[in-house]
Amino acid sequence: MELILPTKLNTTEPIVLDTNVLVVIGANGAGKSSFGRDLLERYADNSKRISGMHSLFISSKEDNVAHEGNELARLQSMITERIFMPRVSEYEKLILSLQSEEFEAAVNYKEASKENPELLPPVTKIDRIQTIWEKIFPNNRLVRKSGFIELASTNRNGSPYNAGQMSDGEKIVFYLIGAVLYAHPNELLVIEEPEILLHNSIKNLLWDEIENMRSDCTYVYLTHDIDFTISRPEGKRIWVRDYDADARTWDYQLIENNDSLPEEVYIDILGSRKPILFIEGTDSNSIDNRLYPLIFPDYMVKPMGGCQKVIETTKAFSQLQDFHTLESMGIVDRDRRTRGEIDYLREQHIFVPEVAEVENLLMLEPVIKTVARRLMKDPEQVFSQVKENVIKLFEKDLESQVILHAKHRVRKKLETAVDRKITTVEQLTEHIESIRFNVHVDEIYAGIKEKFIRYAETGNYSSILRVYNQKGMLPQSRLCNICGISNKESYLNLILSILKENKEDAEVIRTAIKESLGT
Repeated sequence: MELILPTKLNTTEPIVLDTNVLVVIGANGAGKSSFGRDLLERYADNSKRISGMHSLFISSKEDNVAHEGNELARLQSMITERIFMPRVSEYEKLILSLQSEEFEAAVNYKEASKENPELLPPVTKIDRIQTIWEKIFPNNRLVRKSGFIELASTNRNGSPYNAGQMSDGEKIVFYLIGAVLYAHPNELLVIEEPEILLHNSIKNLLWDEIENMRSDCTYVYLTHDIDFTISRPEGKRIWVRDYDADARTWDYQLIENNDSLPEEVYIDILGSRKPILFIEGTDSNSIDNRLYPLIFPDYMVKPMGGCQKVIETTKAFSQLQDFHTLESMGIVDRDRRTRGEIDYLREQHIFVPEVAEVENLLMLEPVIKTVARRLMKDPEQVFSQVKENVIKLFEKDLESQVILHAKHRVRKKLETAVDRKITTVEQLTEHIESIRFNVHVDEIYAGIKEKFIRYAETGNYSSILRVYNQKGMLPQSRLCNICGISNKESYLNLILSILKENKEDAEVIRTAIKESLGT
């Protein structure tokens, strides 16, 4: 269907979109509902609003009554309705319509079968609802009896209950299927919050089934659900950012698929007005995910998994800044990167801390001293003891740490040394032989070892934190014992609680970590 979209901000020509499925996504209050109402008004002769949540409640809107110019007649009509025809919800109206159709179909079939005994029973709307409903709830089945519909379960021994006693989720699924079934041919359906009260495991399947059932209709979904938005791959997507009610204009943008940026990430961050910070990790309990949102409270922090994903996403998002206008940056672990690698990443707004691991941020001198002071310990004495223990640990692990860094440096040299213009196996063989003489492993190893020994001998604590990859450093340094804390988790929780207080101590910790990141 060709849809003439609502008026877009700073646009004079009407925008036309040819699609059978349109998903309108945006934050709460961005103007999605108004966007839907505008479409309903534009296509008033052949459109319908469907709201699963509103279907369960009695509407406060009065139907237009006759005798508009006669106040007495209007009041009499309203009183008659209240006394003799109690108002019902959309869900209850649907049940009544279905029962009426079922009764009429049964009578017609009874009369017709007298002349043709082999006549098959008709397929009614409730038959079609039942097929989809039982697919969504495979452990339940609908049972029809005279005058009402019962719900029975195949996995419990309880008594059946009628349609009015279904759970809200069961009612909404029933109503949504029925409401679409009653739509006129080729009608425009504006569906508010298609995911409301539906579990993630059923919402996408339900709308797949409904769209297949009435493929003649055009569906406009108003949602803030990212997963549902992505589940309509054949449809078009619009992100509504804002609405000017006085001018009746919307600030919205068509979302195109973009291979360089994960779609779910893109749609997720579009709903945020904050700049974006991409970080490593996926576990919500990881140090990165718990710490960085408190260090950068003005940013929306988005974990991306591995460091390469952070790098790719930050680059792609920066390239699309003209479209979304949001600032973005990334943070990746140091992972023995060279200064050249770090400088290159920083040019791409990807920051690398001056510590080897994210855990080492918790070992920064200002952080340790702040925690010690909070616990009524002497900050200088606590830090002096921890520093001495860390240096001893580093000396013990020095050889293994040198090898780790040397392996990384050699690997990077080999990657850059391979000539991609080689076209024959003979050229490749000769080139590899030459690399062996050009990559001086002994020199790389000796240079790294010399530096590491100097760090240990001079007590260069900050440089040790920068190169020492040892996740067990914090507990092995006896920092928790010295401060009187039970374990590493308690130490981290104390730092997080200080940051949440957002007072002077929080600013000390936040500044120290930001300085380490170079932000």
